[in-house]
Amino acid sequence: MAMDKIVIKGAREHNLKNIDIEIPRDKLVVFTGLSGSGKSSLAFDTIYADGQRRYVESLSSYARQFLGQMEKPDVDLIEGLSPAISIDQKTTSRNPRSTVGTVTEIYDYLRLLYARIGIPHCPICGKEIKQQTVDQIVDKVLALPEGSRIQVLAPVVRGRKGEHVKEFESAKRSGFVRVRVDGSIFDLSEEIKLEKNKKHTIEIVVDRLVIKEEIKSRLTDSLETATSISGGLAVIDVIGGEEMLFSQNYACPDHDISIEELSPRMFSFNNPYGACEKCTGLGTFLRVDPDLVVPDKSKSIRGGAIRASGWYYKDASTISHMYYDGLAKAYGFTLNTPFEEISEEGQNAILYGTGDRAIDMTRQNEYGTGKYKTTFEGIVNNLERRFRETNSAWMREEIQEVMSSVPCPDCGGKKLKKASLAVTVAGKNIIDFTDLSVVDALRFIGSMELTPRDEMIAHQILKEIKSRLNFLRSVGLGYLTLSRAAATLSGGESQRIRLATQIGSSLVGVLYILDEPSIGLHQRDNDKLIATLRHLRDIGNTLIVVEHDEDTIRAADYIVDIGPGAGVNGGEVVAQGSLQDIEGCPHSITGQYLCGVKKIEVPASRRKGSGKFLEVKGATQNNLKEVNVKIPLGTFTCVTGVSGSGKSSLINEVLYKTLAQKLNGAKSKPGKCQKVLGLKHLDKVIGIDQSPIGRTPRSNPATYTGVFTDIRNFFAQTADAKAKGYSSSRFSFNVKGGRCEACQGDGIIKIEMHFLPDIYVPCEVCGGKRYNRETLEVKYKGKSIYDVLEMSVEEACAFFENIPRIREKLQTLLDVGLGYVKLGQPATTLSGGEAQRVKLALELSRRATGKTVYILDEPTTGLHTADVHKLIDVLQRLVDAGNTVIVIEHNLDMIKVADYLIDIGPEGGDEGGEIVATGTPEQVSKVERSYTGQYLKKML
Repeated sequence: MAMDKIVIKGAREHNLKNIDIEIPRDKLVVFTGLSGSGKSSLAFDTIYADGQRRYVESLSSYARQFLGQMEKPDVDLIEGLSPAISIDQKTTSRNPRSTVGTVTEIYDYLRLLYARIGIPHCPICGKEIKQQTVDQIVDKVLALPEGSRIQVLAPVVRGRKGEHVKEFESAKRSGFVRVRVDGSIFDLSEEIKLEKNKKHTIEIVVDRLVIKEEIKSRLTDSLETATSISGGLAVIDVIGGEEMLFSQNYACPDHDISIEELSPRMFSFNNPYGACEKCTGLGTFLRVDPDLVVPDKSKSIRGGAIRASGWYYKDASTISHMYYDGLAKAYGFTLNTPFEEISEEGQNAILYGTGDRAIDMTRQNEYGTGKYKTTFEGIVNNLERRFRETNSAWMREEIQEVMSSVPCPDCGGKKLKKASLAVTVAGKNIIDFTDLSVVDALRFIGSMELTPRDEMIAHQILKEIKSRLNFLRSVGLGYLTLSRAAATLSGGESQRIRLATQIGSSLVGVLYILDEPSIGLHQRDNDKLIATLRHLRDIGNTLIVVEHDEDTIRAADYIVDIGPGAGVNGGEVVAQGSLQDIEGCPHSITGQYLCGVKKIEVPASRRKGSGKFLEVKGATQNNLKEVNVKIPLGTFTCVTGVSGSGKSSLINEVLYKTLAQKLNGAKSKPGKCQKVLGLKHLDKVIGIDQSPIGRTPRSNPATYTGVFTDIRNFFAQTADAKAKGYSSSRFSFNVKGGRCEACQGDGIIKIEMHFLPDIYVPCEVCGGKRYNRETLEVKYKGKSIYDVLEMSVEEACAFFENIPRIREKLQTLLDVGLGYVKLGQPATTLSGGEAQRVKLALELSRRATGKTVYILDEPTTGLHTADVHKLIDVLQRLVDAGNTVIVIEHNLDMIKVADYLIDIGPEGGDEGGEIVATGTPEQVSKVERSYTGQYLKKML
């Protein structure tokens, strides 16, 4: 019987309360509910985890040991499961070699295209390269000085793994005597053993000659023999001189440059045959950056202008001080002169050395004062040398703080060898092609003029490239370039790229589980995304989408609302069915927001601000086009615009990094702009993003916000602790003393099970309580320190209501909507949105100065409308205290309550990077060319 639904019985993973549910198959199903209510627990940790586990269990035990082991989720029964594919946000590649082109496999097709129809040119003169005949090769060889000794070699294997026994036997049978393997000559009569897993180059020695006029016919015969057995290649090895590679295929007649036959690996920057030799295909180098060594040129050397390891004026060594004094005397400045006022010659001497010019040094020690002359290598050169020579990882990290990536001088940042870059199709080389945006690449392919022969060869390849580019455009990523590094993509972008790859695979009967694919997407592009999801459903797949976005919820065939609250108050199915079913359910908070019973109100008036401004002038980072913008201080400002329009470039790269460097003394290199004005009105900047609050399970909300230190101090003040002489460190699970040493304060022990899943069992000694018996005997109101860590923020707030210092910090966690999170919940289990709100709570608990700028990047990610409501209240509180809040955002509820909007666009990529509109939401909604304005109209 064909199953038409997925049946789940008794799901208890994380906070799920024994859920029984039936989900229709071959439909677009949306799971929604408050943040932390259990949506991901049901979708990813139950349904997807079981689908994966079943697949892995169908393999042999031998194959299973190579795969990550799957634990069985806590569920009684799941029926009707298809093979499951999860497209979440966490799996972006951090590999610097990974690009949009390689992730989507478009680059593999491009390499094939260039290898088959590419036109090679001479890398020096740019002339088109044609094939060489044997006669031309003979003339080149005879042009060598008379008496030169040469070997004619036939390369039969070039950089291939294996033992190559057949090649040796074939050469021996053909009557050859010698062979050159990896640069060494061997006799074919003896046995030659090669390492199977290493790459080898094998060249048969065809002839050995001395250059003179009468060898012409013998040389011609030898070259014909060599090219016939090697497929058109011949190597002339000049004894004591340079080697010459000739090809009957490609060579420049004016310059002694031959190109081997075009192959796809020549165009790969991950293969030694194609990658630029200097940067090994990375395209960049780490170099000491003078702008990071001297971030603030208005300071003097004594005032701390130089911020580099070993050269800080305060803690610099005696030798550094002697150099500073000597340089000051030689170049006519004092140590109190602002760096920017030192002559250009003097600045160069400090950074890059004095060359041959010696400076006077005065050395003082217990024996008196000694004078001598010496040259100075320069701070930049000194740091580069120490970075190369040191074995200390700490020292390398220290110096790396003043280094930044610069394009490779050999390839100009293009990653490939010059010969590969000299191959073009329709006038563009492969890297120029990948520098085009998806939309421009489609345009370029459409306008290509190919010969009938090339058209026949390239037809199939171009069809594949076009279909993949169209998929990327269909999920709203038309602005991305194929050369964009995968590590720089946002969670939503990388998820949509993998979604585009799945559409390309055209699988049927699959269960796709997606985690908020609308993140980072402007409302305008939402329709494209929904059309893509419907297409996947229509070809015969089931989609489960965990989502808060109203458009996606309204477009769903079936909705499951999980709640009613979050954490311990969630984990139940509140409502399920069609949109009308959800809207008609009085217990569903989602339904109440959807039908308008609850809503986020537009404020009655907008703040005008303090009358002071933060001003960015001439920003040109990435796609920004000489942007000038004024941000009113003391307001809640939203920066909006379609995906890829330049919001992050302006706010994160230019504004935040400049403020962090000038106000917080951070060692970050700001994005390109002429200047940022208005810094005198501010005292610090705080950036709150979605990076995790900790990478180990030992980090948790209590330790991150610092409230755990206060709780430990409080426990140390109790009568029990004082009687036993315990200090606050006794209550830490990270240091010896009070923790259980059997599990080192983890509470669980990992048992490796070879090819079965690793099992985590509670520690037998402490029973999972992290602390030893004596520590757990110290109690307050009958609760031990372990019991406190197990409390939710809400419970802890009530428990510590009489201790103001602890209660205030917990209250901020409650205010940002994290009342359901346990104090001791491992940081690794928090979502991006939760981690961001923990950081926000930490900033709220600090005393506001009223001169702080808070910069947030899409804080509504992963938040239900009810949680967005709470978040807005918190941000408004920060502004009421006189601070400035700048938010990059797509969520219209957040945008409509802002005091001031800056809309960037109008499109993404090259067609963006301009200010489209500024002003209050009402003013922006009247601007015709602003996409944000058009959608705001309906909300206002």
